[in-house]
Amino acid sequence: MAYEIDFIGVGKDSSKSGDAIAIRYGNLTGSRSEFKVVVIDGGFKASGTDLVEHIKQHYGTEKVDLVISTHPDQDHINGLSVVLDELEVTELWIHKAWDHNEGLADKFHDGRITDSSIGEKLRDNLQAAHDLVEQAKKLGITVNEPFTNLTFDGATVKVLGPTQDYFESLIPDFDGMPKKAEEEKDIVDEAIDGLAALAKSAWKAITAFWGDDDLPTEDKTSAKNNSSVITQIITDDRRLMFTGDAGITALEQAADQLDGCINPAELRFMQVPHHGSRRNISSNVLDRIIGEPVSNGETKNIVAYASTARDGEPKHPRKAVMNAFTHRGVKTVATRGRGICSSYNAPDREGWSSVKAEPYHYEYQEEA
Repeated sequence: MAYEIDFIGVGKDSSKSGDAIAIRYGNLTGSRSEFKVVVIDGGFKASGTDLVEHIKQHYGTEKVDLVISTHPDQDHINGLSVVLDELEVTELWIHKAWDHNEGLADKFHDGRITDSSIGEKLRDNLQAAHDLVEQAKKLGITVNEPFTNLTFDGATVKVLGPTQDYFESLIPDFDGMPKKAEEEKDIVDEAIDGLAALAKSAWKAITAFWGDDDLPTEDKTSAKNNSSVITQIITDDRRLMFTGDAGITALEQAADQLDGCINPAELRFMQVPHHGSRRNISSNVLDRIIGEPVSNGETKNIVAYASTARDGEPKHPRKAVMNAFTHRGVKTVATRGRGICSSYNAPDREGWSSVKAEPYHYEYQEEA
């Protein structure tokens, strides 16, 4: 089967990165019934419009078989309401955290908190996700929660993470939750008040050496980001992996799933987590999913895309992250606000040309 993976250019006029991904696979020169269309995240509202137009123009259809909302951050979810409104969507995968409130009151010290009030708070804090679910119901779209091993199209599409247990363990640490979240916010506010001026200049020059990753070992990703849906698509013995904003812990669990997968498909495409943020991956994660660093100049038949804004640097993408993928022989590409496509056996598109891999960054600036 052929496939096309399209990263819509989120942040084409700004420094705000986001994800809006359209995928189709199957017989791309056949009738509509011979291929599937999947959307993973919709970026901001305007990105949703771009996504709709892209699918109509380049896929020649107004039907989407599956929409996946990886997590409820606005740079991922806001555009999906446009997709549901303007295209014919069959199925939506989205987490409903407010339905996982049983026993949550016990996680907090305030005796006035109840499971019911926690559920209401989650609905309020995750309003965009709740609204999307209600929109889908009104439109007659099937809604499923994407936990590990949920599949679509005969397991061509499969959820690698999170498990339901892991997802539920993250909920008490979601933004806006009582007690714990407020304490964390106080710490952050104090740090911002005391170090704001210094933070802008707290950078150091880094000299990189081939094969040495400059990556963290501890997971500092937020709970909401770690709740991201991690998805694989397998077609023609090619494994395609989409990570949302997942962090080290979530990706380690996804790697466990890959280790236990009986399908021998080789990884050919991977989404760089969280727009190339330095917090989200470790050397161990990359070694498990991609393999250990290779000799300088050696390459593998793997492509990795980071969805970044035009003016997102130096935060998105981090040079250390791009180097770490390159160390492993991966052709690594940052969108920088452009729409780009990775394809296999797909028909040519007029006006589209190949993109160059990210160069190796021997010197760069990094936060001290």
